[in-house]
Amino acid sequence: AAEEEKSPSVLLGGVALDDLPLDAARASVLVQDKDPVLLSGTLDELLDVPSSGAVDPAKALAAAQCGDVLDALVQASVDGTGDPMRSRITERGRSLSGGQRQRLALARSLVTDPEVLVLDEPTSAVDSHTEARIAEGVKALRTGRTTVVFASSPLLLDHADRVVFVHDGAATAAGSHRELVRDNGEYRAVVTRETEQEQLIEESA
Repeated sequence: AAEEEKSPSVLLGGVALDDLPLDAARASVLVQDKDPVLLSGTLDELLDVPSSGAVDPAKALAAAQCGDVLDALVQASVDGTGDPMRSRITERGRSLSGGQRQRLALARSLVTDPEVLVLDEPTSAVDSHTEARIAEGVKALRTGRTTVVFASSPLLLDHADRVVFVHDGAATAAGSHRELVRDNGEYRAVVTRETEQEQLIEESA
């Protein structure tokens, strides 16, 4: 039987990702899923990950808007130092809120500073004001690197250099967020939560 035709692979620096040795692919691409796991230990230990060394933890924590997380860790500290980096995080971060855990996980990914960072709904558990500041912080910190974000939040999408709209499993449009909101009704409905009836009214106006 003839070999099944392989699906096209994502290219990394012009090379198909499927053709790279696994270790090289893992060193170049980091994927943070929707529900990242935090192990128990200190914040120092959490952020002690293989990295390029270009992004220090303080910058990553600031970009991920972790100020209130640091305050909470200081208040819960039992060693008396008042140093949030030495405060312990309970297993799976149970002592923190979902939004706080999500932001710490994002800071950890930013510290790693991979060539390609893939984020799946990285701000789904935070409020809109925090989300807007995270979008700005991540964009500034990731300048010169590739960041792929799976999201439907207009606050995140507005900071993207390029947005690709995937509908029914296929990429159907690409451009800036504002271009797609203006020109593509299906995209606009997804990111603004616009109903079908509202779209019809708008189109007939």
